[in-house]
Amino acid sequence: MTDVERLAEIFANDSYDVDSVYRLVIQPKSVLHEFRTAKYGFLFIIRGSVRIGVNGTNYELQPGYVFHAAPDMQMEAKVTSESELEYYSVFYRLDKGCAEDSNHECNSHFKLEPEAIPRVIELLTMLHLNIHTPGGIGKLRVKELFLSIMYQVLVGHKNRESSSSPNIEVIEEAIAYIKRNYMNPLTLEELAVSHAMNPKSFSYYFYKYTGFRPIDFVIHYRMERASELLKMGNFPISDIAVSVGYANPLYFSRAFKKKFGASPSAYADKVNHRNR
Repeated sequence: MTDVERLAEIFANDSYDVDSVYRLVIQPKSVLHEFRTAKYGFLFIIRGSVRIGVNGTNYELQPGYVFHAAPDMQMEAKVTSESELEYYSVFYRLDKGCAEDSNHECNSHFKLEPEAIPRVIELLTMLHLNIHTPGGIGKLRVKELFLSIMYQVLVGHKNRESSSSPNIEVIEEAIAYIKRNYMNPLTLEELAVSHAMNPKSFSYYFYKYTGFRPIDFVIHYRMERASELLKMGNFPISDIAVSVGYANPLYFSRAFKKKFGASPSAYADKVNHRNR
């Protein structure tokens, strides 16, 4: 079983360079006859399916799956889907000391099974476009994109590996994220991506564990914070609206009234009257 935490440590701390990125589309039923690998690399399956054999082990790869191989491995592949196989290959160079360590995690072949996350495809597209950007800033951008991809893949794999459904800790992390960022624009897609899940699955499990859809919880938490501010002092409604994430005071007032049955000003008057 792949040690996800160890892989995370390697790509966070070890010395390596992203060498090249390719996007390939292969026709159905195509066969790639046996050859020997030359580089370290990941395959990211976008659509279609493929059976890959490497050093006598077979892997069945579906959209969203990620496959890794090291140099000097015997490899062959066959497209098993009726549709075309589309994938990205990302090759990298490992530090010489790590490359010579036979026990190093990257000197092995393995597959990772995160969900098919749209954000990963977006990042791969950007990596493909930026791989030849010159200069230090260009290299930094490439590494940033690669690390973002690996974060999504490794967290997604860990979530899926931990159980048939995401651990409650993942949803608790999402709740904590909302509580830290409620004053900023938040979308279902952003929340899902931040926790390496696709939006549909994230929404399902969030509701399963909390009884709220993610954006409904964002609104609920914003309104609770707004009510606290209204109880604390005589702040302008427009200032309270902005502080809880609403640039439009009218939209905020409607959301507040829907939650508490009174407009923010009426709610404040009622609270102040009670406290006299």
